[in-house]
Amino acid sequence: MVQIVVGANWGDEGKGKVTDLLAEKSSVVVRFQGGANAGHTIINEYGKFALHLLPSGVFHQNVTNIIGPGVALNIESLLSELHALEERGVPAPKLLISDRCQVMMPWHVDFDRFEEERLGKQSFGSTKSGIAPFYSDKFAKVGLQVCQLYDAKLLRERLAIALVKVNCLLEHLYHKPTLDVETVAREMEAQAEKIRPMVADTTRFLHEADKRGEVILLEGQLGTLRDPDHGIYPYTTSSSPLAGYGPVGAGVPVRSVQEIYCVTKAYSSAVGAGPFTVRLHGDEAENLRRRGGDAGEYGATTGRPRDVGWFDAVATRYGVQVQGATQVVVTNLDVLGYLDEIPVCVAYETADGRRITDFPATPELMGCKPIFERLPGWKCDIRGIRDYDALPENCKRYVDFIEKAVGAPVTMVSNGPRREEMLYRK
Repeated sequence: MVQIVVGANWGDEGKGKVTDLLAEKSSVVVRFQGGANAGHTIINEYGKFALHLLPSGVFHQNVTNIIGPGVALNIESLLSELHALEERGVPAPKLLISDRCQVMMPWHVDFDRFEEERLGKQSFGSTKSGIAPFYSDKFAKVGLQVCQLYDAKLLRERLAIALVKVNCLLEHLYHKPTLDVETVAREMEAQAEKIRPMVADTTRFLHEADKRGEVILLEGQLGTLRDPDHGIYPYTTSSSPLAGYGPVGAGVPVRSVQEIYCVTKAYSSAVGAGPFTVRLHGDEAENLRRRGGDAGEYGATTGRPRDVGWFDAVATRYGVQVQGATQVVVTNLDVLGYLDEIPVCVAYETADGRRITDFPATPELMGCKPIFERLPGWKCDIRGIRDYDALPENCKRYVDFIEKAVGAPVTMVSNGPRREEMLYRK
């Protein structure tokens, strides 16, 4: 049985905590796309962690964690994450890396940084983690798979092909020193040896686990609105964070997917460029940002202050629909306990004055303004409550409103950042 955890919005919804929680009853946890460009924050008995490449099942000894073929594998970043876990006393996780996984090359991060500098004010808000150049090479078929690192002749042949374009860009567009095949080959071979014990045919592993009826949990990065096809293009990532891509990026049968958990916050937050209709400013924004999460609303990878706003029912309903959610998880509900009234965006006003409730494409979205409805707040701290029915009535009414607005059942609600701070709704 396959379950998938994905984000409904712009990313940073709290997916890591949900995956970590569901991993307790899973045999396998798989990262199926993206790279080290976003982080999943998890708080447990070992402390607070921001995972970037490692699947969020690494804190469970019963779980086999897999980096699927859809992931952008930065080997140095992965090894650094594993070392950080070891330093903090976390038992070594069971980890497998797909032999078909594509490898982040040295020039990918450089090109990401150079291109953002070149674009200046017209940049896309990249985390400068090499993601766009990586996927560009992958789909241009000049990238390298992990399995190709272990064939010396093939590795050098592939590098010779790739470096023609790479060196042309370095020399003539970015005015930087060029690279040579042998130096890069030796660097990649050294990295490959460090991960050799973890490399496996993970597709076969997953199909065998699926046949045995084991629970396989797929973990997506970012959220619906960062999808390059269905999101706020071009202010998106370069891989698909949709549940529909999960079976492809992981290597499991589509027919085995039974549950899709779509995660959204009780308010809105986003890191990165692009339209964000409910964006707050000034003291109102800073007050919400400071209260958000365990340490405020700051990016787990970049540390950048997140844009924040009230719950956007238009964007979230769209996100839930596109993800095909069977269940919705609402996180950070406790953050709103300071408000007398809670604004919720229920519609947009377009630049020409029309009221719309369907999420539009980016050009029209850029001119939209939020239309709010106000709900009564509960004016108390709900952390420490362990039974959903014990929440204040206005708090439960707020969750009811979200459920009706997004069109899918809300089954879990978090009232704090820790693993145990999750309430189950009947």
